[in-house]
Amino acid sequence: MKARFATPVWLAFALVMATGGLQAIGIFRIEDAPHDAGNALILKWSGFSDSTAIVIAKADSLGVYQDMETFAGASGELKDEELNPNEAYKYRLSADDGITIYATGTPKEQWFYLDKLSFLLMLIAISAAILIYIFLARRGKDLFIRRINGLDSMDEAIGRATEKGKPILFVPGIGDLDDIQTIASMTILSHLAYKAAEYDTDLIVPCRFSMVLSASREVVKEAYLRANKADTYKEQNIFYLTDDQFGYVAGIDGIMVREQPAANFFLGTFYAESLILAETGFSTGAIQTAGTAQAHQLPFFVVSCDYTLIGEELFAASAYLSKDPQQLGSLKGHDFGKLLIIVLIVIGILMEILGQNWFVSFFSKELG
Repeated sequence: MKARFATPVWLAFALVMATGGLQAIGIFRIEDAPHDAGNALILKWSGFSDSTAIVIAKADSLGVYQDMETFAGASGELKDEELNPNEAYKYRLSADDGITIYATGTPKEQWFYLDKLSFLLMLIAISAAILIYIFLARRGKDLFIRRINGLDSMDEAIGRATEKGKPILFVPGIGDLDDIQTIASMTILSHLAYKAAEYDTDLIVPCRFSMVLSASREVVKEAYLRANKADTYKEQNIFYLTDDQFGYVAGIDGIMVREQPAANFFLGTFYAESLILAETGFSTGAIQTAGTAQAHQLPFFVVSCDYTLIGEELFAASAYLSKDPQQLGSLKGHDFGKLLIIVLIVIGILMEILGQNWFVSFFSKELG
């Protein structure tokens, strides 16, 4: 697919009568800015006297011309930005020798916006890495993912709950099923439910939204089937509380106080309720494992829980436990993207030290 190159949209000639006939003494033209999002025009003029003062004006919505800038010299150009695509704009060139030229230009969106070429190249590189890692994972290649300490707590927590004859509480966050953190928590719930089924330990999963409720029941039921413990599956332990944020939190606090679960898992999206949940669970003496990608809530979990999955560790845990090729490949591909960004930053620093500014300009959208 070829890019659309800018072409002049209006060309005006100023002609005066001189000795010997007509003589062109000034040209004013408007061009669409090349390779942009259709929000800029380039105004160019030439052929005037070196001592001529040029005033460029632009018509407003009422058709009244407002002065933009004044220039001195035989030629020059002005880029008018922050325009609306496919909308006609009128301009006026006035010279101090009495010549006035009017022109109209319309900015057009181009097929390619070259100021974002660097983003396209990085997107292609990271996408290719993700596809390659997914392919390798499907072929059976062992992709290394470091062991996360928070995962080690699962067997310990389940064993403690089994010894004490108390249930396990799993909170999938306050997000709906369209939240990627909630989806990641479902994968961890599947692993936890499988272990709970093996140890015949009750698992309590209070849900805030109906879609999360349906998904949680299916995930837990499937885990019990894999463990050949379908007869011990208790659907009533996975239930809906309320859509209200703090009503949901109050309901969970009540469960922790009444049921005294031996282990609490808070994995998913959490906001202001994080400290309320963690502190209540801490007061009951339960082993607590938390994880969220909401960075501003992590400090509360770190100080109140035994183990915390920090940020992207929540998604890494999901990939580690599921061993799903798509999740493993995506995780490794994104790691490649992070490494690529670090390398580009280092190269950019070195290029700036050497005085080669083009490299940083290319990645800072200063082209064109």
